[in-house]
Amino acid sequence: MRASVILAHPYAQSFNHAIFGQVCATLGGLDVPYYAHDLYAERFDPVLTVEELGKKPTQDALVRRYAEELMASDLLFFIHPNWWGQPPAILTGYIDRVIRPPHAYDFPPDDSGGGLPIGKLAGKTGVVFNTSNTEATRENDYFHDPLEHIWKACVFGFCGIEKTHRTMFRIIADSTPEQRAVWLQEVDGTTRSVVLP
Repeated sequence: MRASVILAHPYAQSFNHAIFGQVCATLGGLDVPYYAHDLYAERFDPVLTVEELGKKPTQDALVRRYAEELMASDLLFFIHPNWWGQPPAILTGYIDRVIRPPHAYDFPPDDSGGGLPIGKLAGKTGVVFNTSNTEATRENDYFHDPLEHIWKACVFGFCGIEKTHRTMFRIIADSTPEQRAVWLQEVDGTTRSVVLP
């Protein structure tokens, strides 16, 4: 078993960074090899190039590395804040450039891309930890929790991942150190549960 842990938050003292640290610590404690990437710290370029459209291989060494690690991993962790009901642009760019054909999904040879995709990440587990400053009732009733749909259907489902878990921690702006400690225990428990189901 191997894991990939992807963080998308620009502020090094954010709770997202604490979640990232906890996931890595738990995986390490369970002797699970993992790849860990802070997209902002690594200055990942999120802009999909013309040359990368379709199935064309990328010339970007970092994108190639991310893609190889994605395919080699059984557990995929994504950690990011809720910004406008979506991931930060840097993570959306990761999805554009890394989670793409021909490795994450593809189409049958006679399909130009308008049919149903063949998910190539089947058997993997997708885990998302989000933070938000939006109250749960408003998130669910007014915004209809767009991140749930983005991850479960548009990303994981599209690529064949059926086993998913997502947790939203809120409200971050008003949280105390004690509350954050409890949340990190939850992160630890969730990480253990996907490693040792």
